[in-house]
Amino acid sequence: MTMIRAGVDIGGTFTDLVFITSDGERFFGKTLTTYPDPSEGFIKGLDENMKKHGWSYDQLESIIHGTTLVVNALIERNGAKTALITTEGFRDQLEIASESRYDLYDLMVDNPAPLVPRHLRFTVPERLTSDGSVYKPVDEAKVEEVFQEIVASGVEAVAVCLLHSYRNAAHEQQVREVAKRVAPELHLSISSEVSPEIREYQRSSTTVANVFVKPLVERYLTQLEQTLTERGFRGTFLMMLSGGGTCTVETAIQFPIRILESGPVGGTIAGAHYSKQADEDHVLVFDMGGTTAKASLVDQGVPLTTTEFEVGRADRFLKGSGMPVKVPVVEMIEIGAGGGSIAGVNRLGLLKVGPKSASSVPGPASYGQGGTEPTVTDADLVLGYLNPDYFLGGDMRLDVEKAKEAIHKKVAKPLGLDPVEAAWGIHQVVNENMASAARIHAVEKGKDVRNYSLYASGGAGPVHVGNVANILGVNTIVLPVGAGVNSAFGFLTSPLAFDFVRSFYGRLHELNWAHVMTLVTEMEEEGKQLLARAGVGEGITVIRKADMKYRGQTHEITVSLPLGNLGDQEEEIVNRFKDAYRELYAEANEEMEIETLNWRVIVQGQEPVLQLKSTEESGFNPTEKATRNVYFGEWIDTPVYEREQLFAGVQLKGPAIIEERESTVVVPPAFLVTLDRSHNIILERKVTDQEVSTDAQQSTTRI
Repeated sequence: MTMIRAGVDIGGTFTDLVFITSDGERFFGKTLTTYPDPSEGFIKGLDENMKKHGWSYDQLESIIHGTTLVVNALIERNGAKTALITTEGFRDQLEIASESRYDLYDLMVDNPAPLVPRHLRFTVPERLTSDGSVYKPVDEAKVEEVFQEIVASGVEAVAVCLLHSYRNAAHEQQVREVAKRVAPELHLSISSEVSPEIREYQRSSTTVANVFVKPLVERYLTQLEQTLTERGFRGTFLMMLSGGGTCTVETAIQFPIRILESGPVGGTIAGAHYSKQADEDHVLVFDMGGTTAKASLVDQGVPLTTTEFEVGRADRFLKGSGMPVKVPVVEMIEIGAGGGSIAGVNRLGLLKVGPKSASSVPGPASYGQGGTEPTVTDADLVLGYLNPDYFLGGDMRLDVEKAKEAIHKKVAKPLGLDPVEAAWGIHQVVNENMASAARIHAVEKGKDVRNYSLYASGGAGPVHVGNVANILGVNTIVLPVGAGVNSAFGFLTSPLAFDFVRSFYGRLHELNWAHVMTLVTEMEEEGKQLLARAGVGEGITVIRKADMKYRGQTHEITVSLPLGNLGDQEEEIVNRFKDAYRELYAEANEEMEIETLNWRVIVQGQEPVLQLKSTEESGFNPTEKATRNVYFGEWIDTPVYEREQLFAGVQLKGPAIIEERESTVVVPPAFLVTLDRSHNIILERKVTDQEVSTDAQQSTTRI
């Protein structure tokens, strides 16, 4: 019997599905995301593809799922009614925050409101010192009173974050035991399990966010598992982690904050998989869907990651303007620029695109579902990039006249343009926005984006990537097969993994290495036990890292550590820190003392082996399936090809349109097209003499 692995990604506009069979075949599916219950679209997509291909649910070996459910719940504040229990005297930590302003010159700056209002923040008598020793024991009688008051307030979820619990979890565990006795119906999270890291505000914020969405995620995943079981599914159901691995449903329910960015991260993981397969050292992943666009960097096959993330920023580009969460996340920049992004004219009479999206309900005007706002998809349709009769392979017809009408009414008429000029303006503005975001992201990491290949995915990514590459000065673009559902494919390339962290501060030259090794060994053993319970016993990889800084600095950098006894490798650790520091800041100080703050361990199973079918080179170029007028600053009669008819070794010249069910590749005039044996489309940009001259001038200026 043919066995199948499935990846399901629920986005803001579409739910994407990828199926890989045991004999190496790939199949793709795409359906509109359903609101208010996205699981309906999940099951609908599976049902449709089971029927279409003649499969049964007992053939599904595994399903890996990614969703924006958690991040949307936090942004929209539609989680559980939540209370916070903290140490006496620290009731206002969530509002005091880090005592910094994200915009020094804005007198009206607004910090994000805490998820827990002040009247639901409670304190209990207890105190630990900074080394974890007990200064004042927990007053259990007072804790019981607090829980009785919480229950009377109609609270559904409780976060417990006591002072210095990252060094000693005993007091938080004691509070949890009291909760089990007096209020067992409450959902509860303790910071020593959710985020056992130093820094009170970030730890509190993360723990509150975790339990705020915990009831929602538990209901969602429990119902989803039950529905799948009723349909005959007997395989493994896993969730995508924000850090790039996968976890069990049980882990996702206990720590839902770890699946915060589980949907968007899939495109980056797919890009990392490609870079390993193609021996590409530097890849910039550009993922543009229906609601947002994301950019992320992959070096030597490994995505850049961070342990600091902000949800719901008041200003997208200003750090500190959002709610902080301390969880491992693949580092990416995300902007409100997708196919559904709404275009309009602002109060200054300027064209603006996004971040508001038409989503799947009502959707762009061209969807014919009641939407009246002009969107990026409408503009792409008017410009001839999209075939109105071949959207989603013909399953969904787009209305060109409604797209033109919306653009004329909301953009062209106010600006005194015709609909085509207005559509071209929308297309250019959104491309500039995405290129700027990608460039900012690269510069912040000390990278030159021109040294990277662009790996494009998402339903709208292949439409826009050519012009984005022109703006960035990138010469090579890779478009994988099924680019429109590439995040779901990325899920299927990810190993089962668990992340751990322990805080232990010290100066490197006088560190208690025996204690460090105790912490690291405990984390490694815990990870191996969790993998064993998930059925992974062999091929386990352990990755060690530490957050380090020069003495006196307030921010750390994360440094990879060697295996073995760390106390015997202090010189190697120093060298690794200095190398990482130089990569970010060009120079490292040879004299200053180095300090460590957090110790991190990642324990992961083997990466899945994908035996995908490849194609042999053909001796002929494909015939055009049609031609149509396409706008590239002027109307050009452009050949249209079916992607399934293209084979390895094919060579085409832009301009061209290449269509497949899940997405459309727009090849601008300046590009050449080839295909590799894995059916990836490779676009090579012809560099102009003017660009060469400009680069030379910039190099001279830098010297």
